[in-house]
Amino acid sequence: MEKKLLIISSDITGHGHKSITESLCEKVQTYQDVEIFVVDGFSLGKRLLLKIGQSYGPIIRNSEHLWKMIWKLSALKPQLVDNFIESLIRENFLKLLEEIQPDMILSVHPNFNGSILNILEKQKIQIPFFTLIADLVNIFPLWADKRAHYIISPTYEAQNKCIEFGIPDEKIKVSGFPVRSRFFPKCNARKLYREGQSLTCLIMSGGEGVGNMKKIAENLLDHFECHVKIVAGKNTTLKTKLEMSLKSKYGDRVEIYGFTKNIQDLMLAADIAFTRGSPNVMFEAIATNTPLIITGALPGQEEDNPSFAENSNLGVVCKKPKEIKDTLANLLENNGEKLNEMIISQRNFINTKAAEDILQFILDAGEPYYEEAKEKLS
Repeated sequence: MEKKLLIISSDITGHGHKSITESLCEKVQTYQDVEIFVVDGFSLGKRLLLKIGQSYGPIIRNSEHLWKMIWKLSALKPQLVDNFIESLIRENFLKLLEEIQPDMILSVHPNFNGSILNILEKQKIQIPFFTLIADLVNIFPLWADKRAHYIISPTYEAQNKCIEFGIPDEKIKVSGFPVRSRFFPKCNARKLYREGQSLTCLIMSGGEGVGNMKKIAENLLDHFECHVKIVAGKNTTLKTKLEMSLKSKYGDRVEIYGFTKNIQDLMLAADIAFTRGSPNVMFEAIATNTPLIITGALPGQEEDNPSFAENSNLGVVCKKPKEIKDTLANLLENNGEKLNEMIISQRNFINTKAAEDILQFILDAGEPYYEEAKEKLS
C-alpha cells in the first residue's frame, strides 16, 4: 500500500524551511512505497498571505527591531495567528487534501501547525499530523500544539521549550537537524589546521544577506594572509556595494557571490566560516566540518543559537567586527589548537542520518493509522 506524505513548507521566508524539506525528499527515493508532495503554505492563502510571507526578507534586512517586535507580539497570542491563517488557507487546503488524499501531513513552518490542525479538527478529518521544528533553542509557541501526533525536535533545548509550552515528553522526538546530503564530505575528512597556512575565509549571512560583511572582510584581509569569499544571498544591493568597496582595494583576494546553489562547495573549500546564527546555515557548516565564527543572530528565533554553538564547541561568537582579529588569532594559537578542537567537536556532534531518521520515524509512527485504514477498506 503506497503511503503519501504531504509536507507544508515555505519557499519565501528565508531558505531554511526549503532546505529541510529537500533533505527529506532526498531520502524518500530509497522507499518504493512512499510518495512526497510538497506545498508552500503561503501559496494556499493567495495574494494576502503571499505578501505577508514575502515581507520577511525585507524586514530582517532593514529592521531587525521591527522583526523582534512582530515575533514577540505574535508569541503573546499564537491562537490569533492560527485563526487568521486558518481563515486564509481553509478553502485551498481542503481542495489540496481532496486532490492528494495524503496518509500523513508534516509541517516544517510554524504558521501552518495550529492553522491546519484547526481545519482538520473542525472537518473531523483524521490524518496523522507531525511538526518538524526548524529552530534550535528559541522556538515560537506556534511550534508547540498539543494536537499534533508528534513534534520532531532538532535539539534537546527545543524539546525543553516544548515541554515548557505544555507538550508531553512522549509526544516529542529528538532527531538532530536534517541537512541535505551534498553538505557531507564524500571522501576525505577535513584536514586539521597547520601553523602558517594561508586561510580561505567564507562570510555568509543566510539566504537574505544581512550583517556587517564589509567590516568583517576588511578585518580579515588587513590582518591575515587569507582569501575571502562573501555570499550576499538574495540581497543584490549588498552584493553591489561589496563589489564596489572591496574589489578595488583588495583585488583578487576577495570574491563576492549572490545567492548560490553550490554553497556546499564554498563551505568545503573554506578553512573557516563567518555567519550569523541561522540554524540552517550553522548546521550546513557543521556538516561540511567548517569551523564557525558566529557574528550575530536575528532577534527572536535565533537569539540563543550562538550560545548553543559555543556550549557544544561547534563555533565561537564574535559580534563586533573590530574583535574579529583577536578572535581568529586566538583560534590559531598553538598550531591552531582551539580551531582543531572545534573541527573534532563538529564531527562528533552532527547526526549524518537525521533526515533519514525523521522520515523513518514519521512512517513508523503512522503505521497504526495505515493498518486502521486497511481494515476499513476491507
